[in-house]
Amino acid sequence: MSVRGPAAVPRVEIDLAKVEGNARAVVEMCAKHGIRVAGVTKVTCGHPDVARAMLRGGVRWIAESRLANLERLRRAGVSCETILLRAPMLHEARDAVRFADMTLVSSVETARALGEAASARGTEHRVVLMVDVGDLREGVLPEDAMDVAARIAGLRGVRLYGLGTNVACYGGVIPTRENMGVLLTLRDRIRTDLGIDLELISGGNSSALPLVSAGEVPQGINQLRVGESMLLGRDVTHRRPLPGMHLDAFVFVAEAIEVERKPSVPRGEIGQDAFGKVRRFEDRGVRTRALLACGRQDVDPEGLRPLEHGVEVLGASSDHLILDVEEAGRRIRVGDEVRFTMSYGCLLAAMTSPYVHKVVV
Repeated sequence: MSVRGPAAVPRVEIDLAKVEGNARAVVEMCAKHGIRVAGVTKVTCGHPDVARAMLRGGVRWIAESRLANLERLRRAGVSCETILLRAPMLHEARDAVRFADMTLVSSVETARALGEAASARGTEHRVVLMVDVGDLREGVLPEDAMDVAARIAGLRGVRLYGLGTNVACYGGVIPTRENMGVLLTLRDRIRTDLGIDLELISGGNSSALPLVSAGEVPQGINQLRVGESMLLGRDVTHRRPLPGMHLDAFVFVAEAIEVERKPSVPRGEIGQDAFGKVRRFEDRGVRTRALLACGRQDVDPEGLRPLEHGVEVLGASSDHLILDVEEAGRRIRVGDEVRFTMSYGCLLAAMTSPYVHKVVV
């Protein structure tokens, strides 16, 4: 649900001015080192207003992992160049060349399917070969990259446009000069052995921004794909605030449907909860609790950070969020709204949930 104006609850409030400001801060930081930025909107499910705010902030491309989100952006009139971050399934190749200008790939089979789809349309599709430098998500191993690059270069309908890598998303590997340097070594070998001058060397995602800030990104890395840091204002490797960035461009709001004083320890024998976990409880006596009309179908409760001092998230079931509000700075009553900032995982759940309204403010 996406609305403007008076808002229902639960909702995510999206402050586009803050998104634009964060985007501009990232773009300016990277520009000092010859790096252009792709704004990644996937956590917002390709929200067109968020994409436009990023573009106003100076990003060069909008990048998405799902074709449905790219189609949403196109239908909403977002007309910039787009990047498909996740390699398409083979049956999606036709839509990939329709909705994306460039695709990240890690197999010859995918590149061939894209080439065939592009040739059928009378066009050529740009592909970026992903190289796994240690995080063990997508990408060919460095020792296999030359062979794969040569085979892709020989395909019709595709143009080998660049090299890329991804770190910190699965294995938590931190970007370094050394692992980024792998791309530059391969770029030089491709130029020498295959006679191809690659235009794009994509050095990773938001996790690389501290390296950029420290001036440690190797010369030759000319693109980063930035989502979380631009949207939430944080260094993603340590979840620390980035200087000058807004941490509250996205705020989750939910309404209290019960406020009661209750014991802090359940009565009776403790077994598994609804999600198969056995919880441990600290006896803090009788406390004031608020029950909010949202749950795990809407958000990740562990990723909610109350904006009011003295409010504590205790946990959630599918449709109820439980707060301790004993020490809140105000008396919370039934019908009151409570506001939170969110982690990346929490924002992902909230933007994906059909039960959460998305409100541009």
